[in-house]
Order: sequence, then structure tokens, then C-alpha cells
Amino acid sequence: MMSSSTGTEDKGSLREIKAESSLTARVRESIRQAIIDGSLEPGSLHSVKSLADIFKVSRTPVREALIDLAGADMVEFERNRGVRILETSVHDLEEILVLRILLEVPATHRAAQRIDAAGLEELRQEMDAMVEASEEGDEPTLMQHDRRFHELINTASGNTRLTEYVDSLRDLILTRGVSTVDNTRSLSEIVDEHEVIVAALASGDADAAASAMKRHLVNTASLMLEQEGGRSSSLSLGWEDLVTG
Repeated sequence: MMSSSTGTEDKGSLREIKAESSLTARVRESIRQAIIDGSLEPGSLHSVKSLADIFKVSRTPVREALIDLAGADMVEFERNRGVRILETSVHDLEEILVLRILLEVPATHRAAQRIDAAGLEELRQEMDAMVEASEEGDEPTLMQHDRRFHELINTASGNTRLTEYVDSLRDLILTRGVSTVDNTRSLSEIVDEHEVIVAALASGDADAAASAMKRHLVNTASLMLEQEGGRSSSLSLGWEDLVTG
């Protein structure tokens, strides 16, 4: 029979759980990055043991990390086989892009009414970094700051869950490896689209900010889907019908 827990034992258990949780988070991030950069190829099948061996950790944090990633639709468990890395289809891509428009445009409208001077300064810092990356032709760095730019706006809307969900949607887009740069638009054009959003937010014009965000996201979505073989016929709404503004 197990003895009752003492105060000392409770503290020890809490420390152990905290350490394990931290390890799980690190393993999750490593697997997530490997999926995004293609090190773990879409469609490939892996066992928890094989991944644990790669990371040189026990199976528990790997299993917990994979459960979390399964909830984000990045992997799928297959009974008695392991875990499969999921590929984002063109249809999935369109649904993801539609969700971003539906969520981020109203969030931008609300952010324009709530953002403070410190928030605007953070946005301008991200813009400065994007301009610098654009001038250097550094797409990966520009996209990192682009992601942070959108995160700041979504956070300013006051909806933390929305911010986290949109960020997970961006992960699914990245697994597709699609870009709208070069043949479709330049880095400087991407920067220009963001400049309009910042200007509207700074002026406190919620309608203009939402409209600028909508134009940016619709343009991005249209170019991505064009590159990936056209729009899915299963979604009948035109981009202009998704949200007002």
C-alpha cells in the first residue's frame, strides 16, 4: 500500500512534474520544427521509440508532445503502427486560409480600438526588421517578423485563444512549404501591405485597419492557392464574401 503524501513528498513530485513538462515542451518544439522544415517528411511513419532515441529522452515526453501535435493536426496516431506526419492538402490549405481571414480581420478591427502606444511601438519594431530583411533579400527572417507582427495584432485584440489558434494555423501552412515570394510578389510588396495596416492602427481607424488586413490576407491566400494548383471547388464563398470591411 502506498503511504500518504507528506508536504516534502508533494514538493518533490511537483518539481518532477515541472521538469517533465518543460522537457515535453522542448521535445514538442523540436518535432514541430522538424515537421515544418521537412526533416520529418509528410506521410512518413515513426514510432515513439525511434523519436525518443533521436532526442535521447524517454518515451513519455515524446508521447505527450505527439499527443499535443495531433491536436494541432500535424501528426496522426495509427493503431499498432506509430505516428504519421500529416501533409496539408490544397483543400486543407484553403480552409486554413479562410479561417485566418475570418479570425484576423475582426481581430484587427478590435485591436485598433485597444492597442496602446507600447503595442504600436512593438509593431513598428517588427516593421523595421521586416524592411531590413526585405532590403537584404532575407525571406526567412522577414517571415519570422511577419509572424510576430500578426501575433502582436491578435494579442492586442484581447483574445489570447485566438492568438494561439492562428499561430497554430500558420504552422500548418508552413508544412506545405508554400511561399508567395519571387514569382508572385516581392518582399517589398509584402512589407508595403503591412505598412498600410500599421498606419491604420496608429490612426485608430478600426474600419481601415480591418480592410487593410483583409486585403493583405486575401491577396496572400489567393497567391498561395494559385501556386498550389487552384482553389478547391468545395468552398463556394468568394474571398470578398468572407467578412465585411
